[in-house]
Amino acid sequence: ARAKACGCRRNSVFSTRHTCPLDWPKTKAELRMRATASIALLLANSASAFNVQGFFGKTVQPRAATQAASAKWSPRVASDPLKMSLATPASPTTSAGSTDALEEYVQKHGGNRPIRKVLIANNGMAATKSILSMRKWAYFELGDENAVQFVAMATPEDLKANAEFIKLADAYVEVPAGKNSNNYANVDIIVDVAKEYNVDAVWPGWGHASENPKLPTALTELGIKFIGPTAPVMSVLGDKIAANILAQTANVPSIPWSGSWGNEGDDGPLQANLQEDGTIPLDIFNKAMVTNVEEAVDAAKRIGFPVMLKASEGGGGKGIRMNDNEEELRANFPQVEAEVPGSPMFMMQLCTGARHLEVQIVGDEHGNAVAINGRDCSTQRRFQKIFEEGPPTIAKADTFLEMQRAAQRLTQQIGYIGAGTVEYLYKAETDEFFFLELNPRLQVEHPVTEGLSLVNLPATQLQVAMGIPLNRIPDIRRFYGRKDAEEGDGPIDFMTEAYKEIDTHVIAARITAENPDEGFKPTSGTIERVNFQSTSNVWGYFSVGANGGIHEFADSQFGHLFAKGSTRAYQ
Repeated sequence: ARAKACGCRRNSVFSTRHTCPLDWPKTKAELRMRATASIALLLANSASAFNVQGFFGKTVQPRAATQAASAKWSPRVASDPLKMSLATPASPTTSAGSTDALEEYVQKHGGNRPIRKVLIANNGMAATKSILSMRKWAYFELGDENAVQFVAMATPEDLKANAEFIKLADAYVEVPAGKNSNNYANVDIIVDVAKEYNVDAVWPGWGHASENPKLPTALTELGIKFIGPTAPVMSVLGDKIAANILAQTANVPSIPWSGSWGNEGDDGPLQANLQEDGTIPLDIFNKAMVTNVEEAVDAAKRIGFPVMLKASEGGGGKGIRMNDNEEELRANFPQVEAEVPGSPMFMMQLCTGARHLEVQIVGDEHGNAVAINGRDCSTQRRFQKIFEEGPPTIAKADTFLEMQRAAQRLTQQIGYIGAGTVEYLYKAETDEFFFLELNPRLQVEHPVTEGLSLVNLPATQLQVAMGIPLNRIPDIRRFYGRKDAEEGDGPIDFMTEAYKEIDTHVIAARITAENPDEGFKPTSGTIERVNFQSTSNVWGYFSVGANGGIHEFADSQFGHLFAKGSTRAYQ
């Protein structure tokens, strides 16, 4: 409206460098107060626009889609899809002012590397949400939503489906069609695109290649920042045996298992420190294994039936069996061996009647680790989360605080960098919690935590990747009640200080494309209309819009709805 009033025809909807007689706000405080409607205009350009207290607080109308389309650029057309993806486009322009603002911000907040161009190595919900969140941060903190440029990877299927993330990016690179091993999970293609397009960093999202240690290894060799943990840490967390031993070393409780004894000196839970190559000492690792059926039977008697026999490299239902007694264990052992040949095997007690609770953690390269509350993700179907909420109300306050502290100890002990999630099993009847895993990535349900804490998690990932210490990140300082959030650089003892009291409860529901006539099997098809009216207490975002679609290789989730209130029982 301001641009229209003075006759300005700038492409940017809300550039703070717009010079006109109507005079933009001069201070950052004034900018924050007046930015809500402007930033919402950008996000409302797509059906992905959502309305969370920590983001906007007002309902806005979409702007014309043609306005954003004019700014898009894409590689030159080539007959071969891979060549097309690697053709060199004219780089999008970034103003000198925004470049200076970014570099000034990084230096001011104790960072060491400005990141000006990011490759989004993902699609769907992950790509959509990441671009929205990081653009929002760039506008509020730097005064320019285009201070960081985003290059998206897009398959022919995503292009045909009119995927929202492609419209939100500054550029897209067409990559080969088909299953994700041809594109979003293909480390070689991601690295080639990152190198060819001269990006500063790669954001992996969730799924696809996000937990493949080969990706950070290859990017690091090229001097490209991986927005996530280092390859050795990611590698060790992918091994169930090693991850449990590291958790025990950080004094994080584990379910009784075959690694609950044998530690040198006290025969207590096995402990080890992470080695530089991403492993733990082999002799300690081997103590947690069961290598034959007799060792398995002895371990089960010590643990107590029922027990779970697991192959460390198993997954998707393979390499895992529940055993009620010794007879079943003897019968199941060779089956697990055959399903995942050569995989180390271990055992743990079956934990029944437990809730699935999570703690959101972020670690930086300076040895800091913060826990940003958590979530209850117990409502699942076929081992897939469908509802998430936070904060967890089932656990006692002091118990959940210790769960957060335990997650921080583990994060620091292994040198974890970036956003991650420590998952626990919690037994309400005994008020006990047990380590399940540390997911080395951002989770789909992270907006629940954003609604509670008002911490922009993708933007926090970006700032950590720029080398900025956690105690210098404004959102984190606000979360800890620091009045000098914008300018302050004072220390925060994350292990002893308490963050601000959480006065909100958030519940989330996933929106998926499924066929109820075929047992809710994921399906594909065209989306004729997405019509969702956000309010200040209920909001949602979507990875597809009108005339879009879900293709056969896409994740079935295409939307996420959220509701908040002062308590879980809010009416």
